[in-house]
Parts: sequence; C-alpha cells; structure tokens
Amino acid sequence: MDSRGHDLATFPTLLRNRRVLLCSESFGPVNGVSRTTLMIVNHLRSHGALVAVVAPQDNTKMNIFSPDDAVEDRNGYCREVRVTGSPVPFSPELSVAYPVRLAEIYRRTFGGPPDLIYLASPASLGFQVMLQLRQQSAEAQVPVLCNYQTDLASYSEILFPMPFGCIARYIFTSIEGCLFRHRSVKTIFYPSLFARRYLEDVARAQSSKLEVLRRGVDTEGFNPNKRSLELRKMWSPNGELILFTCSRLAGEKGYAFLAQVAAELAKTGLSFTLVIVGSNQNSMVEQQIKGMFEPLARRGTVIFTGLKVGEDLMAHYASADLFLHCSITETFGLVVLEAMASGVPVIARDEGGPSDTIDHGRTGYLVPPNDLDGFVQRVLELGRDTELARQYGEASRAQALLATWETIGNRVAWKMMDAIEERERTIERREHTISPAPRRSICVVGGPLTSSTIREIIVSRVVDVQIFLSLMVIVGCWGVIGLCLAAIHVTHWAKTRTGRAAYVG
Repeated sequence: MDSRGHDLATFPTLLRNRRVLLCSESFGPVNGVSRTTLMIVNHLRSHGALVAVVAPQDNTKMNIFSPDDAVEDRNGYCREVRVTGSPVPFSPELSVAYPVRLAEIYRRTFGGPPDLIYLASPASLGFQVMLQLRQQSAEAQVPVLCNYQTDLASYSEILFPMPFGCIARYIFTSIEGCLFRHRSVKTIFYPSLFARRYLEDVARAQSSKLEVLRRGVDTEGFNPNKRSLELRKMWSPNGELILFTCSRLAGEKGYAFLAQVAAELAKTGLSFTLVIVGSNQNSMVEQQIKGMFEPLARRGTVIFTGLKVGEDLMAHYASADLFLHCSITETFGLVVLEAMASGVPVIARDEGGPSDTIDHGRTGYLVPPNDLDGFVQRVLELGRDTELARQYGEASRAQALLATWETIGNRVAWKMMDAIEERERTIERREHTISPAPRRSICVVGGPLTSSTIREIIVSRVVDVQIFLSLMVIVGCWGVIGLCLAAIHVTHWAKTRTGRAAYVG
C-alpha cells in the first residue's frame, strides 16, 4: 500500500486509455536513466495506458520533428516522436533539445492536450515543457509528474571549465527550483536521500510534492545463472580475481579514482583483471579515459570491452567476482542494483544513490568518497576471502529480488491517476460554482462592448506579455548554455592538442 491506500500490487484500471505524454532527455539503451524510463513506458503500455514518448535524437536534422522517427499507433496517436538538438560534446549519444513549442508537441502526439505529462529526468526538453505550461491559464495546465534522476548541477560543475562550471550549476539549480515549485507540478519522484536533500535544501521544492521512487531491476535477466565460464577463462586464464565496472566512459563517472585504485592494487601484488564495460561516441573522450589505464591495459590487467547490451551484458555482470563503483554523481546508480541482482558484491564510494542501495557489511562496502586506501583495502578483503564474498553475493541477490519493476511501475501509475482525477474534480467544481455574471454593456466608439469581452481582451494581452517574457528567459538561458558549450569545445580541443604534443614529445 502507498500513502493513499492504493494497492501497489495492482494497476489502476482507470488509467487505461488515458493519454500520457512522456518527455525524456534520452530514450533507449543509452544509460540507467533511459533504461528506467523504457521500463516504465513498457509497463504503462502493457496495461492499456496510451503513452506517447518525445525525446531528442542523437543527430541533428533540419526540422524540429523528424517524420522518419514518428511511430504511429493503431489508436491514432504517435507512440514516439524525436526532436532535434545539439549533441553534448563529451557524450554525443545525448542531445540538448532545440526550442520547440508545446502546442506542436501536443499536435504531433495526440492531436491535442494529453491527460497528464510525465517528465523523465527533465533538462533541455523538460524545462521547455514546464516553462511553457507556466504561461497557460490554470484551467489549461495539464498536471505534471517529474522523475528527478540526474544531478545536472553536479555534472555541469565537473564537466564545464571554470568559471563556467559554477555558472552552469547556478543556472541549473535556479531553473530547477523555479520550475519544480510551480503548481502544475504535482509530484517529484526522487531515487535516494541524496537526491531528496538536493531537492529540499538547494532547489527548495515543496516537501509535500516529493515521493521516493526506487528503481527496479530485471532479476530474471540479471541473474547469477548467466555466469559464463568462457568469459571467465578469457579474462582470468590463470585464476585472476575479476573486478568489474560498467558505465559510460566519461569523466564524471569516477574513472580517475578507479585508475588510482587499479594502480594501487597492482602495487600490492594482487593478481586481478579489471573489466570495464562502456563506451563514448566522442572518441577523444573515450581515448582520454582509456589513457588513464594505459600501463595496466598494455599488460592485459585492464580490459575495455566496449558497449554491451542484452544477454551479453548480463553475462558480463554475472561472470565477475566484485563490482567497483567509483562515481559520486549518481542519484541512484542502476548498475549497482544490476550487479547485486547478478550475485556480485559491490564496493562503492559513499556518495549519492549507492549509499541507499548497498547494505554496508552485508551486501558490500561503502567507502568515504576520497578514501583511496580504504577502497583498496576493501577490495583486498573481499578478493582474498572467497567465502565472505560468496555470502555478500547471496545477500545482494536476495535484496535485489525485492526491487521489482511491477511495484515501481504501479506506484507511478497510481500517482498519475491521482493527478488526473484531482484535475478533473477541480474542473467539475469550477463548472458548478461559476455562474454567468450579468453582462453590462459599455458604449464605445464602434459599438458596445460587454464587461466579459473587456476582461477577455485584458487577459489575452497579459498572457501575450507572459509568453513574450518567457521566451526571453528561454533565449537568455540558451545563450548562456551556448557559451558554455562553446567553451567546452575550445577547452576539449586544447586538451587534446596538449595531450598529443606530450605524447609525441
């Protein structure tokens, strides 16, 4: 049961055939956030909800909407529409969506306003939707549910060069706080206490809107039974301890710290192989990450497998001995739960979402974020005590079995239904309580005007001014973001040139 007494083992039948517009900053097997969104979409659709997904595409085209990417449904709406945008320099698989009108999104998906809007990890696209909703009358505002899954403020501070990092953090924090506090936003899902502290203390979102939403994991797919002796023989021909990690190859994922851990482990004489699954469409960034491990990689101690998905990915997880998680910017860290479901104990830095997922001393270890020696010692402890590692692996699997997508999907569905019904009740009350006001004619040149007509003209002009001011805010934000992106390109180019010069020298 949830706080309103809904049975989370069941799906709300009244949500069937309801129109849900889901806007996501990424959609597909890109990262943990997009995989979570995909699971929720599949759950809603399998129970009869009409879900239209709008998300940026990887490469830009001339038109805002790409007809080739619009997938029609037999119910007469577009199941998926891609908007164009600019690829993020360090992660080209992600895009910053170009400005797009909310009315056009409505038209291309359902042909009109939906019953509810769900924003998955709102950023460039989600911010635009919320900004434009603010300009509409209260009657026209569709209820919004947000799923806060990405710490954009921390990411930007790490990725952007100074002083742009501080500027970008301030911009994201200010915009998120302003948008999340608006009355159209009914619920903000958060995955961990780390995320809740940010939403309450920094973004200053109302506590009454906050609702914890853990992530689920496919425990049939991520399963110890997927262990591959062939993979283990390839990685560990002489019985080396197999250390494993999986994430996008990017600076904010903690690879600098992981490289230090690997180097220190090598000094202890531990016989190990570190397997790293992940990639980056920006080849320069990928090479920069791989360069951190170059001495060990040349000896075969570190193996980069590239991107893995599906059964192949599941086999990689299950074939490891220990999972190392070094990122400190994750609001949840789905890879940690996937490792636990695979029966692999996890050692992680004690910051962000993994702090809520890992049961320290039972399913793995949490180490202070900057304690390199402590992290290395925990790896040595579990690496040398196979029985303890086995116990931690079994406890990890048991904990993961409690995190089902069915319950999580139903929790989201009930919140959606609550928001839709609340709006419908509000509209019904307004229709019953508002009685027609007596119409008083005012003589003006060109004919009489009623007071209601004058009111409509005034309201129309006020809305026009609000829309104009909102557009100015959007243009201003995009201008600052454009400067930051330009600075990133220049800085990245300079770093690459410097690295190449040093290598040649």
